[in-house]
Amino acid sequence: RCKDKLDILAISVINQWPTTRLRVIESWDEDGEYLHGKNSLHYEGRAVDITTDDRDTSKYGMLARLAVEAGFDWVYYENRDYIHCSVKSDSFHTPHDSGCFTKDSIVLTSNGSTKAMSDLIIGDRVLSVNDRDEPIFSEIILFMDRNLEQTEQFIQLTTEKGAVLTVTPAHLVMIWNPEKMLTSYVFADQITRNDQVFVHDFTKALRPQRVIKLETVTRKGVVAPLTRAGTIVVNSVAASCYAIVNSQKLAHWSLAPMRLWSSILSYMHPSNQSKETVKEEKRKKRLALEEYESGVHWYAKALYTIKDYVLPITWRH
Repeated sequence: RCKDKLDILAISVINQWPTTRLRVIESWDEDGEYLHGKNSLHYEGRAVDITTDDRDTSKYGMLARLAVEAGFDWVYYENRDYIHCSVKSDSFHTPHDSGCFTKDSIVLTSNGSTKAMSDLIIGDRVLSVNDRDEPIFSEIILFMDRNLEQTEQFIQLTTEKGAVLTVTPAHLVMIWNPEKMLTSYVFADQITRNDQVFVHDFTKALRPQRVIKLETVTRKGVVAPLTRAGTIVVNSVAASCYAIVNSQKLAHWSLAPMRLWSSILSYMHPSNQSKETVKEEKRKKRLALEEYESGVHWYAKALYTIKDYVLPITWRH
C-alpha cells in the first residue's frame, strides 16, 4: 500500500515540476538496526522519507501537500531536509484489488449510441479490440466490479488530441511501441508522457496518440465490465478489461470459464428477435442491474485471492 501511494505521488511530482523526480531517502529497514525510533513504521515497511531529486527545500511544502493528495495517511514535515510519510496497516484498510473505470466514463454501443459506464447492462455490445488490434463490438458478459458509491483514486491520462482516460492504477491499457512496431498492455500507473495509446478517431480506426498529461484524481463510483473480447474502448481510448496481472493473454485465459458459462446460457436461452421480446429482455436486464450486488464479482475475487500463491511477484501489480 505504501508503494502504491509512492507511485501516485511520483506522477504528481512530475506534473508539478516536469524536470523533477521524487527521491526516497529512507524506506524499509531491518528491525533491530536502531536507525529509527523503537516503534518506527520504517521497520514495518509503512513509512518513507522523501525529497525531490534536486533537493530544493523550497519545494518541500508543496511536496507534503502532494503526498496528502496521493493518499498517505500521515504526512509530517519532520525537518528541513525531508518529508516523512506513512500509511496505516493493511488490516485497517481494504485495498481496491481490481481495475476499474469511473462510472461516468463513456463507451460506444453497437447501435451507434453512447452510454455511461453506470448505465451498461449485461448483454450490451460495446466497442472493443480484437486479436488483430481492430475495432469490433463485443458483448458484456459480466461485471468484474461495480460500486457506484465507492470513492477511489484514479490515473487520468490525456492525449495530444484531447482524449481522456481515467482508470485505477493497476488497470491494463493498450499502448504502441513505435520502435518494435508492436502493441502491448501496461499498468496505467506505468504509462509516462510521450507513450502512445490507441484512440478510436473520426475515421473509425484505432490510431496511436501521444500522452501529454498524467495526473491523479479522486472520483466516486467504479465500474469494470468484462467483454467477451477482454478489451474495451472507453472515452475513445483502447484498454483491457483486466488488471493486477501484467499479461493480457494470461488474464484473458483465466476468465475462459466465465466466457464458456456465458455461451452455455446463451445457447440454453436463445433470444427471440421480436421487438416485444427484445424490449422485455432489456427491461429484465436493467432490473437485474439495479439489484446487482455492489463489489467485486465472486470469480474475480477468487482469482485475486490465488494470484499471490501462483504468480511470481514480477507478474503482479
